Amino acid sequence: MEELTKTEERVMLVLWKLRQAFVKDVIGHLSDEPKPPYNTISSVVRILERKGYLGFKAYGKTHEYYPLISKAAYRAASLKRMLTQYFDNSPADLVSFMVKEEALSSAEKQQLLDMLNQAGTLPLDPLDHAK
Repeated sequence: MEELTKTEERVMLVLWKLRQAFVKDVIGHLSDEPKPPYNTISSVVRILERKGYLGFKAYGKTHEYYPLISKAAYRAASLKRMLTQYFDNSPADLVSFMVKEEALSSAEKQQLLDMLNQAGTLPLDPLDHAK
């Protein structure tokens, strides 16, 4: 799956939210002020279509676009790319980085520990590892 530019990603976020939209709808949902020109977003949408991210239904000269790739699939590919490029393909290094950089609140750290416990990855009793 080809990596998206920041602008392409912003457009995809709108299309994942709307599920299908015309270019004018995408522009209306972008938070930019002033709004980007129609031709700019139309070009981005056509690039996304060529990259295989979007499909469309034609209504004469007007096109209604819809995602062909789910947000979850893109998120998984992006995380895999980030793990490979920045964390030597180690999820543990990623989590360690997040904890050390204080990107996780205490509640999020506890939630992560709970998920690992439920997955059977960590012993429920911290002393179990000594057995």
